[in-house]
Formats: sequence, C-alpha cells, structure tokens
Amino acid sequence: QVQLVESGGGLVQAGGSLRLSCAASGSDGSINAMGWYRQAPGKQRDMVAVVDSGGRTNFAVSVKGRFTISRDSAKTTVYLQMNSLRPEDTAVYYCNAVVRYRNYWGQGTQVTVSA
Repeated sequence: QVQLVESGGGLVQAGGSLRLSCAASGSDGSINAMGWYRQAPGKQRDMVAVVDSGGRTNFAVSVKGRFTISRDSAKTTVYLQMNSLRPEDTAVYYCNAVVRYRNYWGQGTQVTVSA
C-alpha cells in the first residue's frame, strides 16, 4: 500500500554530484525510517544511508564525508546528496521505508559515474 518513487539518477563524471529524491505515499501510519540502498552488478544490496524519525543517521563507511541524507518536515520525502562521486558508486539506488515494522521499496534509479 505504501508507494515509493525515486528520481534524480543519471550519468555523471567522476568528481561530480547528483541529488536523489524519494517520495512516499499511501501510508496511514508514521514512517519510522527511510533510507537508501544500492546494488552494483554482481554484488549484494548494501545500505548507503538511513535516517529515522528522530533524525538519527547512519552512513556506509565508503560514503562518509561525501554523501548526506535528509528528510522534509512531513517526513515523507528523503533526499540523498551525493558529492565527489567515484566510478565505484555506480549502482542502482533503491529507496526504503519502514512503516509499522514493515519494509517497502522503490523501483530503483540508476546512477552511473564515468571515469
């Protein structure tokens, strides 16, 4: 019932920046947490950054200092600002939300970083 729609992916040169957005709809309960995960070809899906309803954040070690995560005041939209992008950041990025201890996923958006 909860729908997540990502946008903002694309092709960027190494060292450049992208900003991803994820909008949640259809939830009649509080969104406890939202975050971003990514999956590169041939690899597992890994956590990139998450933020809970209290504003606490966690980042993967590989993106600390380069990426930031934020939410709007209604806590229904999450953003991922990606700076100093590297080719190894290339992946499909998925939005995640937790509502009443159930996980929901977006369709994914492709991020490609050229060397």
